[in-house]
Amino acid sequence: MNTTMKASGEASRSIIRKPGQRLEEIALALVLIMTGALWLAPKAIFPEGAWLAGVGLILLGLNAARRIRGLKTSGFGIIAGLIALAAGVGRIIGRDIPIVPALLIVLGVALIVKAAAASGKTEDVPGAF
Repeated sequence: MNTTMKASGEASRSIIRKPGQRLEEIALALVLIMTGALWLAPKAIFPEGAWLAGVGLILLGLNAARRIRGLKTSGFGIIAGLIALAAGVGRIIGRDIPIVPALLIVLGVALIVKAAAASGKTEDVPGAF
């Protein structure tokens, strides 16, 4: 393979992305920057739930940006963002919110809703489970 083909092949691969991939990369970069900044900052500057609240806001912001651009939003990302934001704000004001039980309940409800919606769209095949 010559260098022209190699260069053009690499360029075309770097240009081809999922429509929301750039937004996801920006959100990940924001989480990393926020985490580093919170680790470097003195403990007295930021309250204890600041990281959770920040992650929640970033997840919600990512889904808002996806919605504005006409891309599909992530239901899990929205729920996780809301739970993280609520838990972070709860810690900031001095009330702990049980994150893991709340997340398990939300995931279970989401699975039931998804299964119920899928059963209405497909036809039952005799002999299938």
